[in-house]
Amino acid sequence: MKIAFDAKRYFHNTSGLGNYSRDLVKILAQYFPENEYLLLNKNRSERGSGILDNPHVQFVETSKGTMSRQFKMGKDAQKQNADIFHGLSGELPLKWDKKPIKKVVTIHDLIFMRYPQYYSFFDRKIHFWKFKKAAQTADRIIAISEQTKRDIIKYLKVPESKIEVIYQGCHHAFKEQQSEEFIQQTKEKFHLPERFILNVGTIEDRKNLLNVVKAINKTEIPLVVVGKKTKYYSKIEQYIKKNKMENQVHFLEGVSMDELAVIYKLADIFVYPSFFEGFGIPVIEALFSKTVAITSNTSCLPEAGGKDSVYIDPKNYLDIQSKIKFLWANESERKRRADKGFEFVQKFNDEPIANELMNLYQKIL
Repeated sequence: MKIAFDAKRYFHNTSGLGNYSRDLVKILAQYFPENEYLLLNKNRSERGSGILDNPHVQFVETSKGTMSRQFKMGKDAQKQNADIFHGLSGELPLKWDKKPIKKVVTIHDLIFMRYPQYYSFFDRKIHFWKFKKAAQTADRIIAISEQTKRDIIKYLKVPESKIEVIYQGCHHAFKEQQSEEFIQQTKEKFHLPERFILNVGTIEDRKNLLNVVKAINKTEIPLVVVGKKTKYYSKIEQYIKKNKMENQVHFLEGVSMDELAVIYKLADIFVYPSFFEGFGIPVIEALFSKTVAITSNTSCLPEAGGKDSVYIDPKNYLDIQSKIKFLWANESERKRRADKGFEFVQKFNDEPIANELMNLYQKIL
């Protein structure tokens, strides 16, 4: 079987969609080396290029020019005699030749429909048109959670039978045991407190970090934050200054994946009170790290967290506060929930996900 991927995000996105693309290709090549995997894009970057040492994975330089991804990439895949074209980020090419090729698209979320206030009018229209078109063109749609599947049915008016839920995993760094020396180096490099709670993710409105900061105000509990700052950060900064919390909240930058894995393991509690997610990879990262998670009782987050994570109303900072205080003071409860969470998260391991993907490809062929 020859599978072609739209590799734009694979080579050029540092986080979410890029990680999904790189992990997906890596695990397929690992567990199903009998197939050929083609990474299609106008150019490649060093990011993710290591996989090209695998003889079953090949970079295919696609036609250049404006809109070539939309109008030429599909035909380029057909010229390579690909059996399947997989769009990894909610899009499929618009033009195809007559040559038979099956089309799969992964849709991660439809947050722009649920929370239009976070997007410009123009972005919403473009996103909707692209996703709707891809959903119509695809032979099968992969939703990364049951929540996303429900949203695809509701907003894109797609029949349920066309959608398959296949969860995504997380980076292998979170499943590895780093050396004591590296753990010590990471602690010193980032001046980590002896005990702390952790929040990871882009610092934006929807992720709701301000309510975590409010929750720890007037407590002694240190908070470590890892994430890219947006305009929303200034709101948090104002609150921190006003309440003299500069020594309590630590923002880290330039954190590598291995360092992040260590920071997750060192945290007492992971707190993720997002208003809405397509899936919630940081929750999975925490559970693989054997760190108890406090997360929202909304969207797909209970799917990612399982029954032993602790759930809060993200709008209510006092609810967040009481759950943090309870776990902070109860080591045995933290450990019990972390152990149970680690058992639960095994279903997001590479092998079961690779098997589900391959079953889907075989089914549509």
